[in-house]
Amino acid sequence: MSEEFRALLEELRPRCVEIVAQYEDSRSALLPLTHLFQERQGFVSRDAMRAVAEMLALSPAVVESTVSFYTLFFRRPVGKYVLQVCRGLACTINGAEEIMAHLRERLGIGHLETTADGLFSYEEVECLASCDRASCMQVNLEFVYDLTSQGIDDMLAAMRGGTYATAPMAQTHVPARTWTVEQDAQVSNGAKSAGAQGQSHPNNAGGLGDRSGLIMLDRIVANERFFRGRTLERLANAEPTLAKIVDEEAEAAH
Repeated sequence: MSEEFRALLEELRPRCVEIVAQYEDSRSALLPLTHLFQERQGFVSRDAMRAVAEMLALSPAVVESTVSFYTLFFRRPVGKYVLQVCRGLACTINGAEEIMAHLRERLGIGHLETTADGLFSYEEVECLASCDRASCMQVNLEFVYDLTSQGIDDMLAAMRGGTYATAPMAQTHVPARTWTVEQDAQVSNGAKSAGAQGQSHPNNAGGLGDRSGLIMLDRIVANERFFRGRTLERLANAEPTLAKIVDEEAEAAH
């Protein structure tokens, strides 16, 4: 543990004690404590994860597995402004691809990368649940709606000039080109499972030789009898239709 972190830990310890005391099960304080350290360091350092584990009597592996699960935690330093552009369906229909291309061109970086000056980190994320104001993004988790190229240029200029409404994140360490960690490199850099290989676009849900996704649909339908009753999530009105398709396929096979 570095001397710098020891000083931070002693400063934050009273607040940490207050947070833990709010919960009957101390483990429930894991996320709030992690947020607290990220707010002060700009990311969740290994020292922070070890400190949280010690305070909650958890193993470091448990803390790290939790931190690695949530995308709002960064295990490496990031830029002062984390720009997360939604690439969900509504935003894509409303020009998100053009907005993302414009941002990549203006920043000179790609997905999961940070500018050389450490000011901006850029990420393309899944649905941000603001479809009525698409296309949208988050800046340090604050929403920005109805994006336009001019609006993006004005936003970046304000951030560079120190006049943007959303405060910059803490930055106690100089960020590298990317904030991904070695264990996550395969997924973070675009590697895919066997069923998704051969697909050039991240939004294409097909698979090997199945650009439309129909082969996967056929597999689901063919195994409907096996899946039926195993989940409560299927809409009731879908049950007769799927059963009819299965019966028709069975008759055709004979």
